[in-house]
Amino acid sequence: MYNSTMPDFITQHLKKSVGDKLLFSDLRFIIHPLDRIGLLGLNGAGKTTLLDIIEGRVGFDGDMSPFDAPSNFKINYLSQEPSFDPNETILDSVLDDSLPQAKSVKAYEKALSDLIEEPGNEALQTKLSQAEIEITQLDAWNIEAEVKSILTQLGVPNFSRKIGSLSGGQKRRVQLAQALVNPSDLLLLDEPTNHLDVEIINWLQNYLTSSKKTLLFVTHDRYFLDQVATRIFELENSGLQEYKGNYQDYLEQKAIREEQNSASLHKAELLYKSELTWIRKSPQARSTKQQARIDRFDYLADSLKTDKALGEMQINISSQRLGKKVIEFENAGFSFPNRHLFQNFNLIVQANSRIGIVGDNGVGKSTLLNIINNELVLDSGKIDIGETVRIGYFSQEIRGISPQDEDKRIINFLEEVASASHTNDGQSISVVDLLEQFLFPRSRHGELIRKLSGGEKKRLYLLKILLLRPNVLLLDEPTNDLDVTTLTVLEKFLQSFPGAVLTVSHDRYFQDKVSNELLAFENGQIQHYIGSYTDYLSTKSDSTAEKKLKTQGKKEEAPRKIEKVHMTYHEKHEWETVEDEISQLEIEISAVETEMNQSGSDFGKLNELQKILDDKNLELSNKYERWEYLSERV
Repeated sequence: MYNSTMPDFITQHLKKSVGDKLLFSDLRFIIHPLDRIGLLGLNGAGKTTLLDIIEGRVGFDGDMSPFDAPSNFKINYLSQEPSFDPNETILDSVLDDSLPQAKSVKAYEKALSDLIEEPGNEALQTKLSQAEIEITQLDAWNIEAEVKSILTQLGVPNFSRKIGSLSGGQKRRVQLAQALVNPSDLLLLDEPTNHLDVEIINWLQNYLTSSKKTLLFVTHDRYFLDQVATRIFELENSGLQEYKGNYQDYLEQKAIREEQNSASLHKAELLYKSELTWIRKSPQARSTKQQARIDRFDYLADSLKTDKALGEMQINISSQRLGKKVIEFENAGFSFPNRHLFQNFNLIVQANSRIGIVGDNGVGKSTLLNIINNELVLDSGKIDIGETVRIGYFSQEIRGISPQDEDKRIINFLEEVASASHTNDGQSISVVDLLEQFLFPRSRHGELIRKLSGGEKKRLYLLKILLLRPNVLLLDEPTNDLDVTTLTVLEKFLQSFPGAVLTVSHDRYFQDKVSNELLAFENGQIQHYIGSYTDYLSTKSDSTAEKKLKTQGKKEEAPRKIEKVHMTYHEKHEWETVEDEISQLEIEISAVETEMNQSGSDFGKLNELQKILDDKNLELSNKYERWEYLSERV
């Protein structure tokens, strides 16, 4: 249980090398009680290694401990590799002796059992009384009920199952339950949202933000990071940079810092402009921001927009020509023995389709991709794939790097593939430029593949797939093991990819950015929805709440029948341009305000500028109203 008198966890002069690679040099930071710190950094920067060092499973360089914390400072760790006795039940694995409450309950039960055998034994009576006092002090009377509640929320309701019978994802949920219920002064979480459904991720973020826990966590889930983090640590160039606030605050602060450093301006162009543009995309979201934050957005966007020397980051790889027929399902059905996945499924995938595939774990999302990739055959119906289709399949496991490739150098490995590829204008692919765009600096191009981290190998695997010039991309949980910066690069590439993209992912942020229609596995059927993942989840949540109210016997109005409203030609054109017009107006307003600040005591000019400002603010308000009206019709 958290001790309010516990001091800060202080780290000074932390240094760590792995082989000939320096990860950290003189790392310094302080973790305060009740901090919730998101840890960012490129794959290979040492995020997991830092958690391992703090927990004590990996050593540091030097003899002097870099940590200043009391001897009784308790650290819990959700690692990426669960370790359990396969013969224990789920409940016993969580309620093990490392949990003080569980230990006290077991001591009480043992004392009670002994006293029943010898009811007149005064020593046993005293022992039972002491056990009762301890269990009360630890508030452990309801620990078993609490553990069962958390396991149920995490989607592991069968508490008596043996650990050995669970899948990797289920074991990780049990490990997460163990980390959450076990009292600690610092809780370390390495990719806590991996293998979790969206509903469970929502529960977890609400649990963490409402509980009095001090967190240091690594995640690629940017919505989760934005909701949970109160501070951001970023590992970069063997050091650590701290940012106050959540993910949006980090983007603002980092973008301005990078923009002010001309040597790093390309980084802002690469990542932060793209992310900030995404954040600025919704006028409704922007209308709730403080004016100072809006001004910082506008300043950054304007300064980057005018920097023509850099231009937009483009991954210029040509793809095979894609004909009109891409992929068509007709009355398709598929089942495994004793498990039905879907039936009567119909879909036409077009050349520019951006389809997200969502649903609970185990419902058949990856199976659908395997059917498209001709690795599985339908039980009924048919799938028709166009003659010009060339599939690039980014699977959860790395298929494109063989054991023999491990001793190749990064640049040589890609040059073998790039020799058959070219840019859109017919030029040879520059592997050096491509590696840099995917965040491999030139200093590392000669590095052996076996020295790369798991995430870096995935990034290299992705590059190999792109160099094979596919015109249909199948992405199976691409956000697992890829860092936030790489995901932003991938999102930017997918926005300009000329072919079709089908993406399986629980990552709400990623799906919102790359998909505009969804295939949702629901109750043994695949439902087709038009819109973003967030819109789908909101609709699903509203439907669930409505059903719950009805089952509780509350009298509700009959749901209003929603009729499809067709936009006029003029409204469609207006919808296509209104967001750009809003952005342009905001830039113009910022410019007028800047000019007013520079006009000093020239009251004539100030009055003139004030009138212009009032007119533009009124126009902006009208544009917001039109955006809201049109978005509802869409």
